[in-house]
Amino acid sequence: MISFIVSVIALIVGYMIYGKVVEKVFNPDENALTPAKRLEDGVDYVEMDIKKTFLIQFLNIAGTGPIFGAVAGAMWGPAAFIWIVFGCIFAGAVHDYLIGMMSLRKDGASVAELVGDNLGNGAKQIMRVFSVVLLVLVGVVFVMSPAAILNNLTGIDKFILIGIIIIYYLVATVLPIDKLIGKIYPVFGIALLVMAVGIGFGILFQGYDIPEIAFQNFHPAGQSVFPYLCISIACGAISGFHATQSPMMARCLGNEKQGRKVFYGAMICEGVVALIWAAAAMSFYNGGTLGLGEALKHGGAAVVVNEISRTVLGKFGGFLAILGVVACPITSGDTAFRSARLTIADAVNYKQGPVINRFLIAIPLFAIGVALCFIDFNIIWRYFSWSNQTLATIALWSAAAYLAKLGKCYWMAAIPATFMTVVVTSYILIAPEGFKMAEIIGNTTGVVVAVASVVAFYLKFNPLYKKALEEK
Repeated sequence: MISFIVSVIALIVGYMIYGKVVEKVFNPDENALTPAKRLEDGVDYVEMDIKKTFLIQFLNIAGTGPIFGAVAGAMWGPAAFIWIVFGCIFAGAVHDYLIGMMSLRKDGASVAELVGDNLGNGAKQIMRVFSVVLLVLVGVVFVMSPAAILNNLTGIDKFILIGIIIIYYLVATVLPIDKLIGKIYPVFGIALLVMAVGIGFGILFQGYDIPEIAFQNFHPAGQSVFPYLCISIACGAISGFHATQSPMMARCLGNEKQGRKVFYGAMICEGVVALIWAAAAMSFYNGGTLGLGEALKHGGAAVVVNEISRTVLGKFGGFLAILGVVACPITSGDTAFRSARLTIADAVNYKQGPVINRFLIAIPLFAIGVALCFIDFNIIWRYFSWSNQTLATIALWSAAAYLAKLGKCYWMAAIPATFMTVVVTSYILIAPEGFKMAEIIGNTTGVVVAVASVVAFYLKFNPLYKKALEEK
């Protein structure tokens, strides 16, 4: 229990101290006119107050990510606490803040355009395709999972439910952001926080034994902590999906100084949610992670969340569980498709004011999404997880380049980018859905690729960093 409480405190302190350090390095200008004011169009560029932007950002990046991912990551025991705390403070929140603020300084540009500006046109073209593919995969994942759960609860045909959810997604994708998302997201964001806080107090005061951090692998099958844990827990530690979401709120902020609360702060809140669910999952079953493994094997994360919620919070918990496993993924899926629309519009410079222009981009995207709904969900999820962390890695390298060119402390982004380079390289080489290499080969190769990336980055961008310092 002590490890869990210390971890929660560490995240809060991280926001208060390191969050300010990151903000100071970026140096936001509270007198600058933001895109929401300069480019207001009543559709995507709409100024909203900070409470709404924070809750929308939080729900955009969270959904069920810090719940399902943390439940899966709890299989490794308290090592999950370490990854969530350090990953969130020094990687995930830095990633979200820098990408959000870089977008704010570039008229709310999508992550692909930011990557292109800082890593070159080739990287931009790759990132355009990569980010749209990832966003469509996210949208599909968050169509299929709530549809399957609703099918179990109601008996309604799954494909009818998929159709209903997709129609909602299409509406949310093309409507002005303040008409639907701006009204319902803050409500669901509050509900997600209430659900997490309730579970947190429940496990603390109802006698659940939360294990302490130890040099021990708790995974029942003995699967290695690295790199699997860093892929399993993405939302709550670091997630590339967030780089596609932050530009949406960059188009809605009224002041650059709001960035730390909205971007860095929302990520820290997501980390707290992930800590709570990781603690709940590893302490709820009498068999510890062995019992959790059996529960996941026979019902999946949604069933585990439902069982914990109903037991810890009673009938109210059952309602929140349904909200969490059905409504929350839907609220991530619709913004995934919306971000895909904006990314494509940015790439071809296609104005999104006229509603017909929004439909012309959205309809083909949804056609592809519908086709992917007929592919095995587990296959989509595996490749989504790796793609997600790879996008985060590229975004961090882009942020490091941006800081270097301004003569600022680029290692703030380069160090977590280096670590994530090891993670994604090692994982794709050794994972069952990857090249299935021996762990020693995969991990060693990951380190070699990361070192090569650091050397290449230093040779290219450190001279630009020194030149920027001389010009200051």
